[in-house]
Amino acid sequence: MEGKWKSIDECDAFVALEELAKNPFDLSAENGLTPERMKKYICKGTEFDLLYCCQRVTEQVIDTLQLLADQCKVLEQFEEMRSGRVMNRIENFPSEERQVLHTSCRDIFSDTPACETASLQSKNDLAQLKKFLNELDEGDICNEFGQAFTTLIHVGIGGSDLGPRSVYEALRPYSQNNREVFFISNVDPDDSAAILERVDLSKTLVLVVSKSGTTLETLSNETLVRTALKDAGLDPALHCLAVTGKTSPMDNPKRYLRTFYMYDYIGGRFSSTSMVGAVMLGFAIGYEQLVEFLQGAAEIDEVAIKKDLRANPALLLAMLGVWNRTFLGMNNVAVLPYSQGLHRFPAHLQQCDMESNGKSIKRDSEAVAVKSGPIVWGEPGTNGQHAFYQLLHQGTEDVAVEFIGFRESQRKKDIKIKGSSSQQKLLANLLAQSMALAVGKNDVNPNKRFPGNKVNSILIADKLTPKSMGALLALYEAKIVFQGFCWNVNSFDQEGVQLGKILAGEILLAMKGKKSDRSLAQAFLDVACV
Repeated sequence: MEGKWKSIDECDAFVALEELAKNPFDLSAENGLTPERMKKYICKGTEFDLLYCCQRVTEQVIDTLQLLADQCKVLEQFEEMRSGRVMNRIENFPSEERQVLHTSCRDIFSDTPACETASLQSKNDLAQLKKFLNELDEGDICNEFGQAFTTLIHVGIGGSDLGPRSVYEALRPYSQNNREVFFISNVDPDDSAAILERVDLSKTLVLVVSKSGTTLETLSNETLVRTALKDAGLDPALHCLAVTGKTSPMDNPKRYLRTFYMYDYIGGRFSSTSMVGAVMLGFAIGYEQLVEFLQGAAEIDEVAIKKDLRANPALLLAMLGVWNRTFLGMNNVAVLPYSQGLHRFPAHLQQCDMESNGKSIKRDSEAVAVKSGPIVWGEPGTNGQHAFYQLLHQGTEDVAVEFIGFRESQRKKDIKIKGSSSQQKLLANLLAQSMALAVGKNDVNPNKRFPGNKVNSILIADKLTPKSMGALLALYEAKIVFQGFCWNVNSFDQEGVQLGKILAGEILLAMKGKKSDRSLAQAFLDVACV
């Protein structure tokens, strides 16, 4: 798309949706939620089905959301992003001016990839990783005592930690050869100390992930781990791996057993399918299952370019989110996976969504004029039911809910208790909560009254596998990107992170006595450390 990107409030469909939002569909009304509506409002996907009958929408709303997506040229922008157009920019002001090509990491199965150069690079990286994993499996790479490495410590922060960690936790049952992965991210020394106490360092690989090679928290934790290795009489250069940018300070073969690369065109929070996540995941679940994970993501990327909203789960989920946030004024989205394996997935989405779309300036450098970028949070069910669901049902704040569930358990270690299995109980609770939020309950006792009309949707698949996890990850990545295009914000920078880093540096200087006593940093330090 050439020329200026169109903002949501510049579209004819925007005015129509504002009018429709004055009288949205009432889920709690008599015959509001019917079996016919449930069957009609299903969007079939490659791994996940999206059940959206409990959204406050009608056919007219869906049609108008389709029109809005078309007028914002959401799909055209997505295809241009995939093909390598520079998307990371703000008009009239300096910006990163980068391509956004996280999809190229899995666009390796097509004979006609969207960006051939980047996809070829991903194929080459995977080939290098496959060779490394084979050498580990065959014993060609081992520790100083000829023993196999059974543990990997993944050291990173932000996008170099949250996405990979959430994927590993989800796919832990697929780990091979009793291999285990631990993560260190927080600069809090207790984080690294707790992990180092649990592992046999002689059989441990340490994967250090930093694109710039200068991330303060990551380098501090790397130094702590290297010191522990030396104290154990081990050579860090024989235990440490790196994922970093070419020519970064970490791109040093004398310090690392093996180096894998990440690129400027892949943002940290979108990097789980790059070497950032693939090295760790390949070590844990093996190369073949890593490929299945990438295939699941690739299939979603292909479905995501379908024009028909009703046949495109990522686009539909995105536009429903725009309807809820911009037109119905809902500022919270709770992502509630009914799967313990996904217990870290909401934390990943917090970063991926809020760091991407938590912007108040549009790409034309003007202020955003509509409500955008919701607060994202969540916890697994059924634990959350005994924590914050009270507010969801009867609180004064309306929260849009996105449930995630599976028809089968991962480990298949389940029994029937009182006539039903635990997995059946889990799924029953998910469906019950969705229904209760939507329809509510009348009661003469106001304390037992549930207003209902609480919007929610369900993403459901057969089972949490490497392939379905890849699909889930890519689905949410596309949702976030689509919403950013609608709101016309740059979803691919994170200037809001930078100021705190700069000020932390000033406070550290004050701690060293190198700042003026009259500085604001010194004043904060004096107050906090009296």
